[in-house]
Amino acid sequence: MRILLASLLVLIGSVAQAADEAAPAQGGSMGPILFLVVILAFMYFLVWRPQQRRTKEHRDLVSGVATGDEIIVSGGVVGKIKVVYDNYVEVEVSENSVITIQRGSIASVLPKGTIKSIKG
Repeated sequence: MRILLASLLVLIGSVAQAADEAAPAQGGSMGPILFLVVILAFMYFLVWRPQQRRTKEHRDLVSGVATGDEIIVSGGVVGKIKVVYDNYVEVEVSENSVITIQRGSIASVLPKGTIKSIKG
C-alpha cells in the first residue's frame, strides 16, 4: 500500500512539473476575467432571463383571473372561480362544494366549457 501511495505521489509531482514547464508565461489577467464574463452572460440568458419571463407571465395570469373563470390548481384540482379576494379565491370543484385556495397556486386558466367536457 505504501508503494502504491509513493508511486502515486511521484506521478502527481511529475505531471505537475511537466505542466509548469509546458505552460506559457502569464502575460495578463484578461483570460480569467473574460471567462467569468462569458459564464455570467451564459447564466443570464439561459437561466435568469427565462425564469423572470415565466414569473411575469404567471403573475399576469394570477392577477387576471375573474369570477366565472375555469382554472386548474397546481395540485391538479379543476374548478370554477366563484369569489375573488386579494390573495385568495373560492373555487367550486363540484356542485355545492367550494374550496378556498391561494391565488399563487393557480396553474392555468382553462377555456370555457372545459369542466363540462371533462365531466362528460
